[in-house]
Amino acid sequence: MVFDKDTQDRIDSWTSSEYDQDTVRQVKRLVDDKEETELLDSFYKNLEFGTGGLRGIMGVGSNRMNKYTIGKATQGLANYLKKQFPDQVVKVAVSYDSRNNSKVFGQLVADVFSANDIHVFLFDELRPTPMLSYAVRYYACQGGVMLTASHNPKEYNGYKAYWNDGGQLVAPHDKNVIAEVDAIQSVSAIKFDRCSENITMVGSDFDDLYIAANTRLSIHPEAVSANKELKIVYSPIHGTGLTIVPKMLNAWGFDNVYVVEEQAKPDGNFPTVVYPNPEEEEAMSMAMRKGQELDADVVMATDPDADRVGVAVKNGKGQFQLLNGNQIGSLLVYYVLSSKKDKLELKENDYSVKTIVTTNLIRAISESFDVKCYETLTGFKFIGEVMTELLGKENYLVGGEESYGFLVGDLVRDKDAVNSCAFIAEMTAYFKGKGKTLFDVLIDLYTQYGFYQEKLISLTKKGKSGAEEIKQMMINLRKDAPKTLGGIPVKEIRDYEKQEAYDLLTGSKCGIDLPKSDVLQFITVEGDVISARPSGTEPKIKFYCSVKETLLEPSSFTHVSESLEKKVQRIMADIVKD
Repeated sequence: MVFDKDTQDRIDSWTSSEYDQDTVRQVKRLVDDKEETELLDSFYKNLEFGTGGLRGIMGVGSNRMNKYTIGKATQGLANYLKKQFPDQVVKVAVSYDSRNNSKVFGQLVADVFSANDIHVFLFDELRPTPMLSYAVRYYACQGGVMLTASHNPKEYNGYKAYWNDGGQLVAPHDKNVIAEVDAIQSVSAIKFDRCSENITMVGSDFDDLYIAANTRLSIHPEAVSANKELKIVYSPIHGTGLTIVPKMLNAWGFDNVYVVEEQAKPDGNFPTVVYPNPEEEEAMSMAMRKGQELDADVVMATDPDADRVGVAVKNGKGQFQLLNGNQIGSLLVYYVLSSKKDKLELKENDYSVKTIVTTNLIRAISESFDVKCYETLTGFKFIGEVMTELLGKENYLVGGEESYGFLVGDLVRDKDAVNSCAFIAEMTAYFKGKGKTLFDVLIDLYTQYGFYQEKLISLTKKGKSGAEEIKQMMINLRKDAPKTLGGIPVKEIRDYEKQEAYDLLTGSKCGIDLPKSDVLQFITVEGDVISARPSGTEPKIKFYCSVKETLLEPSSFTHVSESLEKKVQRIMADIVKD
């Protein structure tokens, strides 16, 4: 086996006496068995913070999630926090989800922080990501850590780092923390010895605080009271949602909440699904079947750390149909803004937020209510960053991203599926009182604002070779940008890495007022938006397509939908090259 010098040096170092015997034994076994691919993928680099923090496959190695990579990340974060807040008692909150090793990793993180004389608020049982964000704000912490790999497969785990506003790390803190982590050259520099007096356990009493704060955000409690018979089917997909979503729905006044029992127990092996991701129809199938059996009004499911929510509603044929993230977000934005307007509660400084790859229907809805709509890079941490920057100046109402992450109100600085479940249920009750399903309302939106249809294609490219392939795909797109897509001329190219937009028809250029990001967007003369973006949290490159057509009347929905789907397929065939 021949590796580059850096990779070989990392392998050699992990067989030294700095590492525990079990770790050394595992690395030596890989070497003895000549597991070349596994060794290369495990050691060719160090795990880095992406749009969602630290995330990777569990196992031994510098590019894996384990005691040492997590300990190193925590020591680096601890060093940075102490430098940034030198004259304060530094406090952090720590929580974890249902994944294998998450609780062990959470306790490890708490140990390292406590050993660095940082006070830790550690949840005594698994709790959702949004509750970690709320805890950072509630306890006035300078930082926080959530142990989760969100919706990734079972072999993954992850480490989401938070700043004092309750949002995930953004510039310059994300890069600065990486620098602190990289500065740690020896395991001996990591303080692993727990200092119990620096750890405060957070129990179930905190649930009541979080639930009460969210309940006060309810816009139409009278609609809930009038529709208490509303049938809700909910699945936590073996994750943290079970600990809080049913309690939240009950607190809002919903009595008929049916949990999918087969997926209720927290289990890091996720035995009933291939991927614990509510974006996937397969992961939602059990909940949808139960919804059909019970003739439910709405079906919802959350991912393992309960920051994303999938929704299924009855279509015009009475069958349950999945909504995509763009549709859920559009419905929430419309519900919040229209309800606020009806109650004369909209203010001049209200705003919504969406990401650059999220449907422009949200912008159209916002502008129709004279509500400003901000746009950010992909990743809810950037929405949280806008909320923090505008705090005290403008009033955040609602925001979301196409990847099933939404937030109503400003209690946290991250996407919140618990909060979203409550509002989706309330929204369902409100429109049921008007004789409409959420599917009916969605078609009304398409009739009023235009029929927006979106599609996402993800290509998985694992390991070092996969990362290089993804990088080359983006290089090729920049070098030989398509002039037409689906037979439609491209009018504009937006390169977020170069922070420039190019008008191909006039030859003019203009700047993009967003941070640099490896994203390309192609805008056709018909207004279609096609985006290419390497994922910051998974070994994937993602292609997004959004097209639009007029919907003159609801009866034309199926015909127009089929027409748009064919258009999307033609466009995607021109840009997605596997």
